[in-house]
This record gives sequence, C-alpha cells and structure tokens, in this order.
Amino acid sequence: MRSTLDTVAAIGLAIGGAFGLAGTFVASDALRETVWTIDGVAIVVAAALLVMKYQRLGNDLVAAGFLTFLAGESLLLAGNAAGLQASVPSYVGGIALWAAGLTMVSAQSTFAFWMRLTAFVSAALFVVSALMILWGAPLLPTSAPLPAAGYPFLVLTFIGWIWTLLKSER
Repeated sequence: MRSTLDTVAAIGLAIGGAFGLAGTFVASDALRETVWTIDGVAIVVAAALLVMKYQRLGNDLVAAGFLTFLAGESLLLAGNAAGLQASVPSYVGGIALWAAGLTMVSAQSTFAFWMRLTAFVSAALFVVSALMILWGAPLLPTSAPLPAAGYPFLVLTFIGWIWTLLKSER
C-alpha cells in the first residue's frame, strides 16, 4: 500500500521538476525567482520525506544522499531572491551538494539502472559546471550548454523516483 507521504513526496518532486525547468526559460527576474522558490520548497519537502522513508527502511546511504541533496537545494533556495548573478556563490555550493547527493542515492541498486544512470550524468554535469565557475568561467544558473544540460537529466531522475514512489506494491 502506498503511503500518503510517498504521494506527497512524488507531488513535491513533480512540482520541483516542472517549476525548476520552467524557471530556466522565464525572462522576468521576479517571475523566475518566484518559480524557482516554489520549485525549491517542493524539492526540500520531497527530499525530507525521502530521507525519512529510506532511513526507516534501513537504507542509510540513500537516506544520507537525499539529506545531502536537500542541503544543496536549501542553498539554491537561499540564493533565489538575490538574482542570477548574485546567486552564483550559493548556486555553486548547491549544485555541488546536488551532485554528491545524487551520487550517494544512486551508489546502490535501490533504484532502477536507468534512474541511477540519469542521476550520475546529471551529477557529472553539475560537478563540471561547479568547477568551471570556481575556475572563473562566467556561468549563471541559466547558462547553456552548462549548467543547463544537467537539468533534463535531473528531471528524468525525478520522474524515476516519482515512478518508484507511485508504482503499486506487489
């Protein structure tokens, strides 16, 4: 039987994925900051519930990975109101923690291989982006091809997690 908390976590991931991607295409600073704030809160709530779920199941590495991802999302959320340029320091820390969290969640075979693969690709793209920014590249959260290339892989990973949460238990 699927729990209500699994459903809430799935909804949070869906809102986070949809609003996060949408924010990369919004031209208005105020609207982007609003959309990304909704995205961030939804992901923090979902990740907190996933920490509890996997901790209860005894899967400490996955739980710690979701906790690390939550910490990264919190840094991103903190920078939203500052605007794109001013948010870059918290953005670098956030995507670095996203990468670590995604790697931890996917290090074991808890999730299907394709989900783990999309998570690893996303993590690698975020690590490269963070390093480029730290080494002086003038990248913003909306820059293409990096870091923007990592977002679709992250959303595909979210879709996998949502599917895992919502599938019928047999």
